[in-house]
Amino acid sequence: MADDVTGGGDPSPEDDFQELIRQLFGGAGGDFDPEQLSRLSGMNIDPAMMQAVMRQLQGAFEGADETGISWDMAKRQALHIANQEGLGVTAGQRTDLDQAFALAALWLSEATTISELPAPPATLTRGAWVEATLPVWQELAAPVATSIADALTSALSEQAPEDMQGLVQGAGRLMRTVGGSLFASQLGQVVGNLSKEVVSGGDVGIPLMPDGQAAILPQNFADFGRDLEVPEDQLALYVATRELAHARLFRHARWLRLHLISQVTDFARGVHVDTDALEDLATRFDPSEPEELRRAIESGALLPARSEAQEAALARLENLLATVEGWVEVVTEDATSRLPSAQRISEAVRRRRAVGGPAERALGSLVGLEIRPRRMREAAAMWRAVTDAVGPAARDALWDYPDLMPSATDIDDPAVLVARLEARARGEEPVRDEMDDALARLLAGEEPDGSAADEASDPPSESDGADDEDESGAPDDHRPV
Repeated sequence: MADDVTGGGDPSPEDDFQELIRQLFGGAGGDFDPEQLSRLSGMNIDPAMMQAVMRQLQGAFEGADETGISWDMAKRQALHIANQEGLGVTAGQRTDLDQAFALAALWLSEATTISELPAPPATLTRGAWVEATLPVWQELAAPVATSIADALTSALSEQAPEDMQGLVQGAGRLMRTVGGSLFASQLGQVVGNLSKEVVSGGDVGIPLMPDGQAAILPQNFADFGRDLEVPEDQLALYVATRELAHARLFRHARWLRLHLISQVTDFARGVHVDTDALEDLATRFDPSEPEELRRAIESGALLPARSEAQEAALARLENLLATVEGWVEVVTEDATSRLPSAQRISEAVRRRRAVGGPAERALGSLVGLEIRPRRMREAAAMWRAVTDAVGPAARDALWDYPDLMPSATDIDDPAVLVARLEARARGEEPVRDEMDDALARLLAGEEPDGSAADEASDPPSESDGADDEDESGAPDDHRPV
């Protein structure tokens, strides 16, 4: 029985409740005093319910990492949803898709110079997809989860009476755990439901699968093709080709994966919780009834409107996604030109990516970000113009380095990009301007206003040509490529 905290007489139900909270916040393990729980009936609290709440919160507390977020809970929730139907991959499905992948690899090698994958493609169950992709989802969602956990701790502290401040401050980590665990549970539900929608590893545009791994989910592939009225073998070939193209691109351009993931996480770090909405919620928050907080997190009600900086970051991300998926679409179109139903399948895939499924929309509410390539048609038109002008090899070389990749301006007007690539194909150097000259002198270590700069502006004499080599014998040419 708890000690009398009032100094005399039996402790009140309120005293017992506070003592239970102190035990929980202090990390006390094991069972709570049944007699203490029974006296909570004086506060109209069901002792059995409170026992369950205490155990649930302690379980979340023990499973949380240093940020207060229980990612194990997210994984359990996602796997529970993904494995509900209990359907695996049949031998027939695996054989059919393996054959589709083999033929798709041959066709794709005719349409792109980017090399084949080192690992064979995989056919995954929904649960296996969750296991493979959850680390990336965790990385993308962690900044928002941390923001919600921090804001919840702050809001509850501000709402607590003065005489309870010490207790609330001592319970800071557990308060973070409440918010973080609820967020992790919602993320688990979203990823679990998303596992029922995605057809392949690159289906949502971002590189979720391990590097160099292509995959198809046969359960969802069958659902996707059910209403298309397209022969299943043609659909399998198209989906396999598109998936291989996506995986090959990220395997080839090693910098691209980090570049894209960084843009997503940078956006997520800019997400801040709407403190007014959270403080309003904190005034009526009941730890024994977390459903209201759960609904607020799930609906995105705690995330305010995007700032101008976030809108700019989102535009950059959408352009990058469109550039990636536009290339994938053009390469897939060229590789599957033999398929009679290729155009119909391509349009279905494009519409599906533009609209997104219920789980993808739920992800947008959860982290404030919809991962959509809104400019995919324009980006595909740009890649088609480049392919027609200079061919696959020069086109694919644009992925070799980050500074070669087409920009948003190139998507708006591909003509300048095409003209530059055609000039390079003819062996012509790009036109120099004053900025190019200034940059070249700077890289050469010359003073901007020094005599070397003055000499560089004078016409060269006949004798100058003999000295136009450095000590190594190489031409002294600092012009940018």
